[in-house]
Amino acid sequence: MSSNNNHCKSCSNERGSGEICNGHSVRGLRRLSNKDRLRTFLQLFKRDDRVLVLIVADPDSMGSAFAIKRLLSRRVTEVVIAYCNQIKRLNNIAMREILKIPMQPLRGTKRDEFTKFILVDSQPTHKKELNNIPFDAVIDHHPLADGWDAPFMDIRPEYGSVCTMMAEYLKSAGIKPSMALATALFYGIKVDTKNFTAKACTQDIRVFQALFKRINQYWLSKIEKSDMRKSELKYFKIALTEMKFKKKRIFAHIGKLSNADVLVLIADFFTHVHEVGWVIISGQVGEKLIIILRCDGYKKDAGKLAQNFLSQYGPAGGHKQSARAELPIKNLPENFRENFNTASLIRLFMQHLK
Repeated sequence: MSSNNNHCKSCSNERGSGEICNGHSVRGLRRLSNKDRLRTFLQLFKRDDRVLVLIVADPDSMGSAFAIKRLLSRRVTEVVIAYCNQIKRLNNIAMREILKIPMQPLRGTKRDEFTKFILVDSQPTHKKELNNIPFDAVIDHHPLADGWDAPFMDIRPEYGSVCTMMAEYLKSAGIKPSMALATALFYGIKVDTKNFTAKACTQDIRVFQALFKRINQYWLSKIEKSDMRKSELKYFKIALTEMKFKKKRIFAHIGKLSNADVLVLIADFFTHVHEVGWVIISGQVGEKLIIILRCDGYKKDAGKLAQNFLSQYGPAGGHKQSARAELPIKNLPENFRENFNTASLIRLFMQHLK
């Protein structure tokens, strides 16, 4: 089993987060060409390694993990993709089934059967299930979070999608993606950049264009149209009844529900309302308050708001125009723990919104 501590495996120097050590860290990797970055990554692995790739399953992470599996498939003994969340959103289920992405739940996966661990499209502090895993490599496009380290850290917040990064790895390796893999990468970029209306860079556009000629349009259409269950329509009715407008902001608390993914659909729906700068939607799933944030990005930053304000109560973060928080209700201020409603949501946020 892999042993990851605060020492780089290639030297005896201690590493701090972001420090340069044998070219493996964030600052060191940013100076490398794509081919040098690929070579540094591949140096981590031996032929008899059994690799576990961990994700919080969504289109970007699924496409990226699929690419890592292809990249390492002929270099190591085994590559397994494991997800630590429940996959309930229909688009993600359709993506996995139509593109035949081999994945399994982290729960039930025997970690001691693997020698190397990779985390993609997330960081170890983002979810408690990831905290104690000794990652050998972390590849992500979220802002670098404190409190973790790994021998190989490729963190590029300027990228709109990790799928773009992984497509660059494949190109550097001389690998042409299959139709299924190309479609997965294409869809991951499409979703995470919100069709290039959210954060994106030149590399995202170039990779997106290059992948287009290799995708299956029918598969893509089937995945994109698998949006919503009939049983979830009732939550839209609740949202329309509960919504409150406050200074060009929409707030709505949906109440108790079994699947937080519908909150994302509702939040995205409300972003279409003219002259609304913020959308803040919440709901209770089990003993957690789930909050979905959307903003137009003009002098606003949903990710920073989540990180700076909500993270004191539980896991929270995201990007400039979209963010999410999963807050244990027991961690909230006492006056917010019972009978939480839309008025409570407004009170929670108003002092932190400009």
